Amino acid sequence: MIARSQQAAPVLRHLTRLLLTLLAMVAVATRPAMAQSILRDAETEALFRDMMDPLTVAAGLQPGQVRVHLLGDPSINAFVAGSQDVYVFAGLIEAADTAEEVQGVLAHELGHIMGGHAIRINDGAKAATGISILSLLLGAAAIAAGGGEAGMGIMMAGQQAALGKFLAFSRVQESTADAAGAQYLSAAGISGRGSLAFFKKLQNLEFRYAVKQDDDQAYGRTHPMSGDRIQTLREVYVVDPAWEKPADPDIERRFQRVKAKLSGYMTDPDRTLRKYPESNTSIPARYARAYAWHRSAYPQNALAEVKALLATDPDDPYFLELEGQILLESGRPDEALPPLREAVAKSRSQPLIAATLGHALIATEDPANFVEAEKVLRTAVALDNQNPFAWYQLGIVYANKGDQARAALASAERYNLQGGQAALALRNAEMAMQGLSQGSPDWIRAQDISLVARAEVERGRKRR
Repeated sequence: MIARSQQAAPVLRHLTRLLLTLLAMVAVATRPAMAQSILRDAETEALFRDMMDPLTVAAGLQPGQVRVHLLGDPSINAFVAGSQDVYVFAGLIEAADTAEEVQGVLAHELGHIMGGHAIRINDGAKAATGISILSLLLGAAAIAAGGGEAGMGIMMAGQQAALGKFLAFSRVQESTADAAGAQYLSAAGISGRGSLAFFKKLQNLEFRYAVKQDDDQAYGRTHPMSGDRIQTLREVYVVDPAWEKPADPDIERRFQRVKAKLSGYMTDPDRTLRKYPESNTSIPARYARAYAWHRSAYPQNALAEVKALLATDPDDPYFLELEGQILLESGRPDEALPPLREAVAKSRSQPLIAATLGHALIATEDPANFVEAEKVLRTAVALDNQNPFAWYQLGIVYANKGDQARAALASAERYNLQGGQAALALRNAEMAMQGLSQGSPDWIRAQDISLVARAEVERGRKRR
């Protein structure tokens, strides 16, 4: 028996690695957004909404029902996390040349949403795990009966079958999402040129990293081969009435702004300044340089670029927001107030911009500004209660006026939105309940947070 156990040990270790691989694949497919750094920007979110809504309507949903979130990760990737939310990596925006390329990706991810793929991924893993466990039991029985080599063969074959089962399941989901995405693009009147162009980029990356494209390698992939996807989709797109339709010029203009803005924010400033030299006086180039100069601690250079932007459109709320942000983060909150107030007014109280104004009002350390800050921040969280920073600022306002119960509630809201902070959310929610009138709306909200946070804390204890 000792000899047999020693024979089986490598196989058991290999089986463990397979199970961990399957679990990792499921984790990637259903990873929570809180595990990534979500970038919030008013202009970018407005663009994503306008890019996504035609596709959402084409899929039979309501405008705004699917939200697109930007993650501060340089990878070229996007995913759906078990809900009607699409997460796009910053690297994907950087890699895309046109808005239509991104819309092709969004249409594909919408296909995953409508197919319920993020939820059904567990079905694929369950089937694969079942095969693995069955092969383990049969192999162990064979080893116990004296057939060591036969038992190990059964185990190894079972592992390969399990992994193949899961990968085949994943490839089917991807192909289904491709087909659904093509339908949504067609129904929305958006050309599939961008979709094909982006798949070609992915194929070029595979060539660069020597990823084999032959059929013998297809079984070991989570996605179909890019060449096959391009060929299949091309046959669908080229006969579609929208194939020759020009891109939406307004969406494309806004996309180039956002792409440059993101590059200035994410990329090394020296690299950005080389990519967008001062000889380039376009709006995207000035946007990128403004962020690069600001990140390099040259506020005057950054403000000079913003002034040039405002000269082209003095009413643009995003230009005004950027001016206020640079002034605020350069230690000049009083000077930041006029452009930020104007940005809030011209954007119809866009909550992210309003939260920045609230921050600036508090940063002046002038008690006379705290009344306005409370009003602005309450409006901001009423319109968008998913902003931890706004709740943090509102908590400062409440604490400053001595309203410790609502300060604790604001902190509970903040921690409830941040991953891994359930214990702090619970503690602050309970503190808020002690100081609020029982049964009041704020008390009920604190109770809701308390119940959710307590359940999360208990789950954490059980896992440990």
